[in-house]
Amino acid sequence: MVEKLEQEYKIEVEWRPYYLRPDTPPEGKDLPDYIKQARANGSEERLKMIAEMYGMDFRSTERLYNTRLAHEATEYAREHGKANEFHHIVFRKVYAEGADPSAWNVLRSAAEEAGLDAVDMQQVVEAGKYTADVASQVQWAQQIGVTGVPTYVINNKYAIVGAQPYEVFKNALTQISKDMRG
Repeated sequence: MVEKLEQEYKIEVEWRPYYLRPDTPPEGKDLPDYIKQARANGSEERLKMIAEMYGMDFRSTERLYNTRLAHEATEYAREHGKANEFHHIVFRKVYAEGADPSAWNVLRSAAEEAGLDAVDMQQVVEAGKYTADVASQVQWAQQIGVTGVPTYVINNKYAIVGAQPYEVFKNALTQISKDMRG
């Protein structure tokens, strides 16, 4: 869907980090009961339907994962011109294949698939090169009021929150274009 919007509206998309649960330990943790209950009541059906509309598989995560390493690895990918590719691969591995985004084998595999040097990526990330930058980006997201993911920030002024159908984005971009001209 994002690719279709990029082509139709000539927009540029940058994926940026945000921690939904910043207190998640590095090893992750079991899903809280309220999430298990919400899933039992069908809370993810809409996500599954949206994924199906775009020919994608969707698999519920089995734990809460700490995404710090994935976000820092994405900054490595950004520095090497492969941020979007890497992001999409990690996203697929997590939400279609059920992989753990805090596991180095998952991140290295995604790096290799994106054409990155997986060993170098791990060494650079483990050395802490991107830790402060990711923390700063997360802080910026909090300052502008981001509270959920995904949140799409357009022109640093408009926000669309949550996994929304294509028409929501199309309508918003059409309106923003009108506002900018008028």
